[in-house]
Amino acid sequence: MADEGRALAMRAKAERDAGRSEAAIALYGQAAEIARRDGDVLALAHRLRHIGDIHLDAGRIDQAAPFYDEALALYRSRQDAKPLDLANALRPLALLCEARKEPEAARLYWTEARALYEQTGVAAGVAECTRHLAAL
Repeated sequence: MADEGRALAMRAKAERDAGRSEAAIALYGQAAEIARRDGDVLALAHRLRHIGDIHLDAGRIDQAAPFYDEALALYRSRQDAKPLDLANALRPLALLCEARKEPEAARLYWTEARALYEQTGVAAGVAECTRHLAAL
């Protein structure tokens, strides 16, 4: 069933790229449920983060939050989570906290994300985190 989940996630990405956000959310949701059922924690975290991203992009902060919270908890629960995946989960949480006017929480997320982006050599991520931290 992992192949079915991957196929659904690929279709979800295509829908999102085409601007069909609601279709993308539905497909990512199906792909997430397959990962949840199969115990594929990292795939589940990744798919939940994408659902959160779609909601955040649409300005639906409160709808995005639970997806990000669960994704982050899943990444943190795994020793084999990639630092870049963790950084990419922290980044939108920092943005969400900024939107909610929670600067201390945002600062914590930006700081941790920056360290992970530095560790993985993602200069654009380091620069973005640094800009946001300076603005807080």
